[in-house]
Amino acid sequence: MPLFSRSDGDLIRDVAPVRAIMPYLMPGRTESFVLHEMTVDLTRTLPALAAFNAARGPAAKATLFQFVLHALAATLHEKPGLNRFVVGGRFYQRRGVWLSFAAKKSMDVGAPLLTVKLDFRAEAPFAETVARVGGEVGESRTGPPRAVDTETRVLTSLPGFLLRFIVGAGRLLNRFNLMPRAMIATDPMFASCFVANLGSVGIDRTYHHCFEWGTAHLFCVVGRVKKHVFIEGETPVVRDAVQLFFTFDERANDGLYCMKALERLRERLEAADGLWPTPQAAGGARPGATAP
Repeated sequence: MPLFSRSDGDLIRDVAPVRAIMPYLMPGRTESFVLHEMTVDLTRTLPALAAFNAARGPAAKATLFQFVLHALAATLHEKPGLNRFVVGGRFYQRRGVWLSFAAKKSMDVGAPLLTVKLDFRAEAPFAETVARVGGEVGESRTGPPRAVDTETRVLTSLPGFLLRFIVGAGRLLNRFNLMPRAMIATDPMFASCFVANLGSVGIDRTYHHCFEWGTAHLFCVVGRVKKHVFIEGETPVVRDAVQLFFTFDERANDGLYCMKALERLRERLEAADGLWPTPQAAGGARPGATAP
């Protein structure tokens, strides 16, 4: 039983013994991660995005990455067992759905990365996600430095031995649930999932590493949109697709639950859930289709 409660999660008390011992057998995320690759058929999704953008007129265009964030947030609300984390050998249910992602200050090779962290409310419409994500990215690129970027710049200006001490102290505060609420609220590593849109810079088939800092136990890389061969019955067909690459901490929940939750994410993306208007029979369903 922890001495203090957390601002970002509630203690789970009914953890099965075989799972409760895992954080002691595998204390860190780097020795308990699982990799999972998912191929998403975009036959319905891309036309639905085009129709959504056409209906919005001159407003900023919605992107596939924004829809991935939207569908992922909806899945985490629907499947809360995927929105857990482990700290100090104990299991917590995260309060709310928080997604973090990185954006380039500009598309120059040497441009710095910016990190954005947003909370996503349950059943929020896609238009809300587009407005909030687009607004936060735009503000990060053109506005004053964000708190997390300023803190990082100050910390990295310190001597190495002092920085190691501060980071170590932060780990201890987090372990004993003493991390200040203000620090958790702005730190992108205290999130339900960290998402990297590497496909936007032409990088594909790459998994994200785990962070031992923070509480993010799920990491997702969005790859490039490209042609992919699917099998319908016994017939190969070529469709637009995108691959998602997941790295997650298996200690938080069992692999079957996590795979079922991620399969629900794939269903949302392929059905274009939440987009309006939904295209009618844009290539049709693909019953029984599997990626080779």
